[in-house]
Amino acid sequence: MKYGIVLTYTLTPRWLALSREERNRMRTTHIEPVFAQYADRITARFFDAEAFNGGFSDFAVLETEDLGAYYFLVEALRDTPLISDGHLVLGEVLIGVRDGFQEYERARA
Repeated sequence: MKYGIVLTYTLTPRWLALSREERNRMRTTHIEPVFAQYADRITARFFDAEAFNGGFSDFAVLETEDLGAYYFLVEALRDTPLISDGHLVLGEVLIGVRDGFQEYERARA
C-alpha cells in the first residue's frame, strides 16, 4: 500500500534569528542528507504555510510504501540540530492510504 503523510511543523524564532546563509547551510548539511538517505523509499514535497495558517508554519507531504523508513527518517531528523537545538517543532501528523478502498476491494476479490 502507498501511504500519504502530511507532517506539520513550526520553525521557531530561534530559526528565524539565523541568517539566511546559516539556514541554508543547516538545510544542506543536516536536512538534505537525511532525506537523501531515504529517497529510494520516500518522496517528499515541502510547503510554506505561515501566510495561510496560524497553527503551524510549514508542512511536508511524504509518500511511501515503507512506514518503517518513514519512522527512521523522523528519528534521523530528531538527531539533527534543526530539532535538537529547538529550531523546529514537529506538529500534527496526518496519514492515509492512497486509494485504500480500492486496495480493500482488490484484497476481497
